[in-house]
Amino acid sequence: MKVIVADHSGFCFGVEKAINTAFSEGKDNENTIYTLGPIIHNKQAVNRLENHDIKAIDNLSEVNAGTVIIRSHGVSKKAYDEANEKNINLIDATCPFVKKIQNIVKEYKKKGYNIVIIGNPDHPEVIGINGWSNDESYIVKTKDDVEKVPFMDKMCIVVQTTMSVSLYLELTEMLEKKAKDVVKFNTICSATKDRQQAAKNLSKEVDAMIIVGGYHSSNTQKLVEICKKEKPNTTFHIEVAHELPINILKRYETVGLTAGASTPKWIIDEVINELKNL
Repeated sequence: MKVIVADHSGFCFGVEKAINTAFSEGKDNENTIYTLGPIIHNKQAVNRLENHDIKAIDNLSEVNAGTVIIRSHGVSKKAYDEANEKNINLIDATCPFVKKIQNIVKEYKKKGYNIVIIGNPDHPEVIGINGWSNDESYIVKTKDDVEKVPFMDKMCIVVQTTMSVSLYLELTEMLEKKAKDVVKFNTICSATKDRQQAAKNLSKEVDAMIIVGGYHSSNTQKLVEICKKEKPNTTFHIEVAHELPINILKRYETVGLTAGASTPKWIIDEVINELKNL
């Protein structure tokens, strides 16, 4: 069996920055370090952090002092204000691409624009971005969501960093008919675009595709969707090596592999080694 790894896979810059920040803070601090939510959407990486006394909390009400790391997905302005009131030491590990969206939303909200976020309303990145518009953004994920957006004078469109480019273009075209004045920002990060394109290209060349990443990872799920369009019956999403469908994969001569932006290199290496053992 020949195993081909996609040109762009695994940790992106923002995730790597967040993980390195967490381990660095934990190393230099004798007390427990907290992250506001799981620092990335990877269960195995979060477990490793917990072993180093870096624990995830759901909200700031759970702590009254100490150090809290803002995860790569970012948080709302209210979280910063609450931490300041409680004198909590905040370490900001928000992905720079997410921070850019937050600043756009803050700026255009002040200018009187209605904010529209293309993304998953349940994703922490989108929830955090919405918080920079006083939780007054319209959040759209499907064509049906766009239909519910009223006609308005001024609209500012941003998009979750991990959404697919095709969905952004499709929904933006519809949204532009809903306002007199529209400004739009394609805020899908370059790492996401490169990863999606590389996965699409590779899936055309191989017999089967394996996507390695957390089941709750948005960008990993998008990779699965993209690969399934090319390989609907031979695309497999796994979190760790022991989940590989070995008996099925034995049938194929070439297997492609890619990984989500929150998948650690050590997990990818374990999967590659398992495949090579076949």
